[in-house]
Amino acid sequence: MSSSPVSPSMESLILQLHEISAVKFGNFKLKSGISSPIYIDLRLIVSYPSLLRQISQTLIAAVPSSTPYDLLCGVPYTALPIATCISTSRDVPMLMRRKEVKDYGTAKAIEGVFTPGQVCLIIEDLVTSGASVLETAAPLRAAGLKVCDAVVLIDREQGGRENLEENGIRLHALFRLSEMVRVLKEKGKLAEETVGAVLRFLEENRRVAVPKVEKEKEKVRVKGLGFEERAKLSKNPTGKKLFEVMAQKKTNLCLAADVATAQELLAIAEKVGPEICLLKTHVDILPDFTPDFGSKLRSIAERLNFMIFEDRKFADIGNTVTMQYEGGIFHILDWADIVNAHIISGPGIIDGLKLKGLPRGRGLLLLAEMSSAGNLAKGDYTAAAVKIAEDHSDFVIGFISVNPASWPGAPVNPAFIQATPGVQMVTGGDALGQQYNTPKSVIYDRGSDIIIVGRGIIKAENPAEAAHEYRIQGWQAYLDKCSSN
Repeated sequence: MSSSPVSPSMESLILQLHEISAVKFGNFKLKSGISSPIYIDLRLIVSYPSLLRQISQTLIAAVPSSTPYDLLCGVPYTALPIATCISTSRDVPMLMRRKEVKDYGTAKAIEGVFTPGQVCLIIEDLVTSGASVLETAAPLRAAGLKVCDAVVLIDREQGGRENLEENGIRLHALFRLSEMVRVLKEKGKLAEETVGAVLRFLEENRRVAVPKVEKEKEKVRVKGLGFEERAKLSKNPTGKKLFEVMAQKKTNLCLAADVATAQELLAIAEKVGPEICLLKTHVDILPDFTPDFGSKLRSIAERLNFMIFEDRKFADIGNTVTMQYEGGIFHILDWADIVNAHIISGPGIIDGLKLKGLPRGRGLLLLAEMSSAGNLAKGDYTAAAVKIAEDHSDFVIGFISVNPASWPGAPVNPAFIQATPGVQMVTGGDALGQQYNTPKSVIYDRGSDIIIVGRGIIKAENPAEAAHEYRIQGWQAYLDKCSSN
């Protein structure tokens, strides 16, 4: 795109940017790591609506009419308001790239509606090495979109155009940094000494290296082993039995029976028992708990062929959890097939629970991830949980997880069961930070095995029918995973 001579409208734009102090002179460290005598801060334009609108309209008008695009995507964060203005004024759909991909909610890198094969035009404020544009292009391309062009306000003339060209992206810029400096000098806004410093800097830094942006690998979906095969891999009798129950009943549904009373819990266990492989309790919330509660629930579980998981979330030192597990008023060890634990206190907690649980053939799930927004169970914590599980695979049967397909080294040892809470028919969240995902996304996309459903069944007008529907969806996702290459 020719940039000489600078048109009167471009001169006006440059002067307005200077007037609002979006053009600064001094000594500034850029994203590329080099120090620059000039810095362009276009974040300020959000406070000047008329200027923002002028920049947006001028920018999109500068894209050659022969350049095709179906969608827009602004490089976060400065270019987002520019892209939004263009989207609304030109009625062109817009996408957003998440700079930080969350491990809860949808966990998407790209937000918005699109179809693979569509062409996306990247909007950016300025380009130095082109790194930011390439960081945005990578997930767009990984999602199946075509990225061939990027339009920017300012080209700093430091290798961005060439770096982008090498990666298949044509750069369109309204003006170059040297042209901006020349206009400011001609209009009496810059001293000769400052102009000289900027031009020398540009001459000495004609090609700023850009860190190699790896193309996001297309996820290779590993064909899932069937539950029958995985049962043979389990070293724990409870883990083996859970796989077998799922295969026999054709269900990977766990009911989170968070009801108000023990009587309600026993009643709903009778209603939905035929649909589930596992029933999850929070026994300490039941005000009418009695010593015979456990035996009553076990009787139902044995008759309807499901297992019992007490969501105790042990977190103390080994000696304490041993007493909590076996004693107290609940005597969890006597009736719960499975319990779970945090690893915050270290592997000693596993030793304490195993001391009592393993002789009884019980199993343990480790909390490797959680489904609440802002939780700290991620990254190194998750990796530590996997290591502890491998070291105690005779007692640990798997994990409470959110997105095991994303873990380093995934898929994890198939002897371990993955159970994911926060499942509903639609994605979303509640006022307390719980994040929900669909059975399909949890099992097929995120690599889990068991969907844990609470309110979606308990609050339904007909809990048995709701459980049946969740069972069908969860099982179909499992079958799809097993048949996928």
